[in-house]
Amino acid sequence: METFQEIIQGDKPVLIDFYATWCAPCKTMSPILESVGKELQGQARVLKIDVDKNQALSQQFKIQAVPTFMIFKNGKMVWRKAGGADKMTILKEIRNYL
Repeated sequence: METFQEIIQGDKPVLIDFYATWCAPCKTMSPILESVGKELQGQARVLKIDVDKNQALSQQFKIQAVPTFMIFKNGKMVWRKAGGADKMTILKEIRNYL
């Protein structure tokens, strides 16, 4: 099984969704992220991280609101946004790093 560090080190962009199961906006974003993942299959990865189950990562990246989205490429965070976003915004940001 790949570790978080191994996943974000890749040359393909990785969209991370820091979410919580109790978060209503996070639930709204779930089908949007599934759609983004399908559309970019093979070009980018989409990874969901539950902040309650992964508190060390949440602290490492100073997650203060959910959902928080980040894009990593080659181990570096290249984009970050707290709060919801529409599908086109997310796709546009990921495509900047393809």
